Amino acid sequence: MNRRHFLQCALAAGSAAPLLAAVQQSRLDEAADILKSVVERRQVEAAVLYVRQDDFVFSRAFGKARDEDAMFLLGSISKPINIAALMTLYDRGEFQLDDPLHKFIPEFRGADRAAVTIRHLLSHTSGLPDQVAENAALRKAHAPLAEFVAHAIRAPVEFAPGSNYQYSSMGILLATHVAELITKKSILALTDEAVFRPLGMRRSAQGLGRFALPDMVAMQTESAAPESGAGDPTAKDWDWNSPYWRKLGAPWGGTHASAPDVAKFLAEFLFAAGTIVRPETARLMIQNQNGSGLTERGLGFNVGKAAGSEGCSAKTFGHTGSTGTIAWADPTTRTICVVLTSLPARAVQPHPRDLVGNRVAKASLG
Repeated sequence: MNRRHFLQCALAAGSAAPLLAAVQQSRLDEAADILKSVVERRQVEAAVLYVRQDDFVFSRAFGKARDEDAMFLLGSISKPINIAALMTLYDRGEFQLDDPLHKFIPEFRGADRAAVTIRHLLSHTSGLPDQVAENAALRKAHAPLAEFVAHAIRAPVEFAPGSNYQYSSMGILLATHVAELITKKSILALTDEAVFRPLGMRRSAQGLGRFALPDMVAMQTESAAPESGAGDPTAKDWDWNSPYWRKLGAPWGGTHASAPDVAKFLAEFLFAAGTIVRPETARLMIQNQNGSGLTERGLGFNVGKAAGSEGCSAKTFGHTGSTGTIAWADPTTRTICVVLTSLPARAVQPHPRDLVGNRVAKASLG
């Protein structure tokens, strides 16, 4: 290559980077405009968009979310966060993924229960239900997590473990209860100790932690799922906004966090940083654990294209929440996307979080 040609190539490369950044910025502005619009129309009361691609960060807050550090109820994004706390014990050799659950909970026996393993719980193939039949009654009674555990232990296993897929919040509950039995600590304390503090997630708590209810973004419960109140005025003391639910710290849905903190959590796995779990454990958690023909799942994580937004690669991992949240990381583009809203996921289709996520995925492709 002669000197003139080299300089031409160098200049072209130098001008391409700002151009790519400008295109990316424009597309992310389009994503932000979606949230701005739905907030202005009062469809959504509060939202935060946070995107990171290597050293590039794009962040916007809307409505009642005063800034990017606003703390939202994450919904099921809570699952991989709490399972990460459990997996710190895996790194210590306290359990194996194929250990039967009855090894730690002896009363979990009978029928197909003996075949249920920790891996089944974490990949939603245990056969346990999403919620126990007594869910609403337990919440109305302000039951502690221990009572949910007791009912989950007695819940029916609906198919041979590992043979089918069924989303199971109660499977996650029992897995985190194993962590409580091993450490003699509540999952609320363990997640704070093993995940939030090491990662510097200073605007995060399992339950309310050191924060108060007014510190949290309120949910628009009028459009929420039936099991979370669904606007029923008689449910005000146990719905998503109630002090009871916010303090409970349900490991399947009771984590509060800011968007930048959720991004810190995803970065631990995107870069296999080794801060809370070993790099090989981080990689294991975002790999599909389920057999051919079953819904792809990692350990606590959604994995594959369905784990992200339209345009994400098959290597994507993350989770959504029924509270109106989505968070994913795509190793192919090294992009992290977090969209937190106050509008429940079932309120409208397509949900603004999904429209925004799609724009972010498109922007990340350059």
